[in-house]
Amino acid sequence: MPRVWKFGDSVNTDDILPGKFAPFMAGEDVFQTFAFHYIRPEFAAQVRPGDVLIGGRNWGLGSSREYAPQALKKLQVGAIVAPSFARIHYRNLLNLGIPAFEYDLSARLQDGDEVTLDVASGVLTTPTGPVQLPPPPEFLREALAEGSILAFFKKFGRFPGERPD
Repeated sequence: MPRVWKFGDSVNTDDILPGKFAPFMAGEDVFQTFAFHYIRPEFAAQVRPGDVLIGGRNWGLGSSREYAPQALKKLQVGAIVAPSFARIHYRNLLNLGIPAFEYDLSARLQDGDEVTLDVASGVLTTPTGPVQLPPPPEFLREALAEGSILAFFKKFGRFPGERPD
């Protein structure tokens, strides 16, 4: 069952993946093993597919390096829930197919809590009951169903939400 990894406010992309471990520095096959290297050194070794990251305000601030969310994608993070996101980072998450929900769960969940998430409906089931997150809009559900915006485009030759010709 997926678990919660709880973080505070203003987690930046260098916290997510320090620049010295970028794919071109550490290697394309291992860079994800350095995710949260300095602030949660156990994370990369212990994260499980589908785990949910609970962040504070302004998640993903700083540089807009795409390899920070790429590391999370390679580790198969299920979603990120935070009260607010840095805009470019938010878009990078969605481009890569990592669901990102704007909602404050910092007081409700703890590290290690077991949860389930229905991305399409936005329902996160927690130890204290279900939470209705803002569900993704239809165009985003289409993209996430294919794995990412790029995967959707490759399959259909258009972006999600665009009308087929």
